[in-house]
Amino acid sequence: MLIAGFPAGAWGTNCYLVAPAAGEECVIIDPGHQAAQGVEDAVRKHRLKPVAVILTHGHIDHVASVVPVCGAHDVPAWIHPADRYMMSDPEKALGRSIGMPLLGELTVGEPDEVHELTDGAELALAGLEFTVAHAPGHTKGSVTFGTPEAVGGADIPPVLFSGDLLFAGSIGRTDLPGGDHAEMTESLARVCLPLDDSTVVLSGHGPQTTIGRERATNPYLRELAAGHGSGPTAAPRRGM
Repeated sequence: MLIAGFPAGAWGTNCYLVAPAAGEECVIIDPGHQAAQGVEDAVRKHRLKPVAVILTHGHIDHVASVVPVCGAHDVPAWIHPADRYMMSDPEKALGRSIGMPLLGELTVGEPDEVHELTDGAELALAGLEFTVAHAPGHTKGSVTFGTPEAVGGADIPPVLFSGDLLFAGSIGRTDLPGGDHAEMTESLARVCLPLDDSTVVLSGHGPQTTIGRERATNPYLRELAAGHGSGPTAAPRRGM
């Protein structure tokens, strides 16, 4: 499996292109602020053909380039219905203005074709399979995308595209509209803790990690794994 990722825009949001191999179809995950050029560079470098954009949640730092990317490749976008409104009204999702200079750089709205994600759905796209897990806490419509252990006949570790649920050493913020620390805790326990330690975590911000590393060192997962409640009550601020 080929995964080409890069941080984009003012918030350094990780955008990922995922394909069975170079020269094949791909899925684009979270094309955020100023990500369109990076997407095109990766498409050319790896000779990829995008077939869909899938979104971990609706914050502008993860969806700002959805319209131009979907339009350039004539592909649909997938998002959880609870976060769909954010594509057209990003300021409502943040509870504050994100600034007119920044808004002037954005194409706000929906692409021509939008599909809605559901918990437990199996997405068969670009010759790959992604399992959708609804994981509210950062937003009401946050989801993760998981891949199985065997992709294209290769025995590789499973991968979790965690969005802003889980980061290396921390978790997503819960102080914006739709955020809820109790829901975040429940999502971490339900979605992340059952995964194998070998699972590679590719998050919305920061470096990659593994479930095993986070289970051992992340204060939130350590507390949950030990059955001692929800961990620290104030999530660190990372991303939007």
